[in-house]
Amino acid sequence: MTVKTFTLPDLGEGLTEAELVSWLVRVGDTVAVDQPIAEVETAKSAVEVPCPFAGTVHQLHGDSGQTLDVGAPLISVDTGDRDGTPAPQGGGPKGGQTYREEERAGADPAAAAGASDDDAGSGSVLIGYGTPPGGAAGRRRRPKRAGSADGSAAAATAVPAAAAAAQGAAQAAAADAAHDAMASAPRLAPTVVSPIVRKLAKDRGIDISTVRGSGPGGLVLRRDVVAAADAAAGPAPQGTAAPSSPAPAPERSAQEPSAVDARTGLGVAERLPVTGIRKAIGQAMTRSRSEIPEATVWVDVDATKLVELRAELKAQDPERAPGLMALIARFVLAGLARHPELATRIETLEDGSQQIVRFDGVNLGFAAQTDRGLVVPNIRGAHALSARGLDAELRRLTELARSGKAGPAELSGSTFTLNNYGVFGTDGAAAIINHPEVAILGIGRIIDRPWVVDGQLAVRKVTQLSLAFDHRVCDGGAAGGFLRMVADAVENPLSVLADL
Repeated sequence: MTVKTFTLPDLGEGLTEAELVSWLVRVGDTVAVDQPIAEVETAKSAVEVPCPFAGTVHQLHGDSGQTLDVGAPLISVDTGDRDGTPAPQGGGPKGGQTYREEERAGADPAAAAGASDDDAGSGSVLIGYGTPPGGAAGRRRRPKRAGSADGSAAAATAVPAAAAAAQGAAQAAAADAAHDAMASAPRLAPTVVSPIVRKLAKDRGIDISTVRGSGPGGLVLRRDVVAAADAAAGPAPQGTAAPSSPAPAPERSAQEPSAVDARTGLGVAERLPVTGIRKAIGQAMTRSRSEIPEATVWVDVDATKLVELRAELKAQDPERAPGLMALIARFVLAGLARHPELATRIETLEDGSQQIVRFDGVNLGFAAQTDRGLVVPNIRGAHALSARGLDAELRRLTELARSGKAGPAELSGSTFTLNNYGVFGTDGAAAIINHPEVAILGIGRIIDRPWVVDGQLAVRKVTQLSLAFDHRVCDGGAAGGFLRMVADAVENPLSVLADL
């Protein structure tokens, strides 16, 4: 029996943990290569994780609702490789493929392109990993010993068989010694491919270039960094144990009653861990507030003509009429074409200096409330779309986000964000910029209000637009000019059609 353990891979965007939502298999089930085995939820999306092994499920590591770190054991599979029992193929690649059981950073594209059909892996199943091409990729082959098919010429010589065998053993020993020497030899750059291993070394204060790798060709693995950190910490005091990691504190059930809170004097009803998307939102918002010198400007807008225009479009073509959000998005993109500094990004270089990065186009993000929390899908290349095209993408991405099927590609990469908080019945808000962007436009609810038109009081459809912007990329003049341009387009939509 051969039991192979598959660890939780990096599911994209450098995420370091995921919550185990549910298992799709049970112990004793037969699985095939690339068969989905579990559903996990990261800070960005919910995805199904495929299995890299074919065989019988031996052990499931973790329970539903548990948070697992990237690199932690996920599932163990009995592949039946050593006892002569063939593992079930289930239509998987020939011979079954295995993942490297330590950290993975994806297959080498050049190597994948040159692989034969027999060596082809399962491909990039999820971002950052996949079954590698060729089960023997990276394996060192020892020189063939005397007496093999390739060594028949040596066997035909007058060298005795015993001497030939001794010579082959010496060659094998030399090859192993050379491999060990290569692994321990100093090099200009450490042999490490995983960003998680690098982060672990940085967090523990270990110079990765000084770590001797125990993987193939001297590859530095997670266990090598842990061992180096333990060695640097020195031996534990006599009579005490030196645990490899601190024991986790016992977790209190969310429903378990607690003692009286010392600060408020009230009983604690429940304690809920901050995990998943709520944890990611908190970190992103905290970083935005701490790094960005933010300013906010706003304006009340008469949207009566825009509402009337949308009603006319719907009457003419009910199926393809763009919604109000799509029309405003089109006006926003026109404003960003005139004020591109509001769709940039600030990057900090290694020497501490900063650069403003401008882009050739706009990826338009929009805040979407889901059962998992607030997410920001983005429309790639939004600047090239019409109002109808924007409307179709808004509907498609909203459905993906609310169903939990939006992946990292749909939930990252935006350069400017729209936040329609009016759907919650609110008139205005000082929105927090979606880091690392530099601006966000908020849209309040459209309601009937008294408004002066041509010197006369009238009831009009009024909304409020608010713009939060990074004061490092522009001043109030540019921010106000952009906001006024969008407001004018909302108030007189026909006046901007010639430019769209």
